[in-house]
Amino acid sequence: MNSNRTKKLCIAGIFCAIAVIGSMFSFQVFGSKCAPIQHMVNIMCAVALGPWYGVSVAFCASLIRNMIGLGSLMAFPGSMFGALLCGIAYWKTKNITLTLVAEVFGTAILGGLCAYPVAIFFMGVNAAGLAFYVYVVPFLISTLAGAIISAVLIGSFKKSGVLKMIAEA
Repeated sequence: MNSNRTKKLCIAGIFCAIAVIGSMFSFQVFGSKCAPIQHMVNIMCAVALGPWYGVSVAFCASLIRNMIGLGSLMAFPGSMFGALLCGIAYWKTKNITLTLVAEVFGTAILGGLCAYPVAIFFMGVNAAGLAFYVYVVPFLISTLAGAIISAVLIGSFKKSGVLKMIAEA
């Protein structure tokens, strides 16, 4: 039992490191820094570890990214909602397509809308009429790119048998 938890914790740490290092490859869209590798990690973590590890990895990666200057406070709502939804979707259905859609919806819509109050209360930014364009659209672009990357990886892992090996472990 403890060995399994230790393995999951190690895998979660690796996913967190990938998300932090991957954030160095980001691009700016409106007021948001888009890091598609974070969304790829969310989906991969959902498939390999489940929703709670996914949210924890998203939180830790966002925290580290903020501490070292690679992210903004938008990293929290921009990653955690998608991680939770795609984790729950995969946990309940084991359907990869639904998992990808849940990540995109959770990040773009829920994360984008929740980024608005974070920007107002914690960052002093006011984008009253632009909330949709300032947060939802950039989050959508970022999460779509991450979902495409993870779809390719998961497809490769399925063909090679790695996904089955992870599920059995």
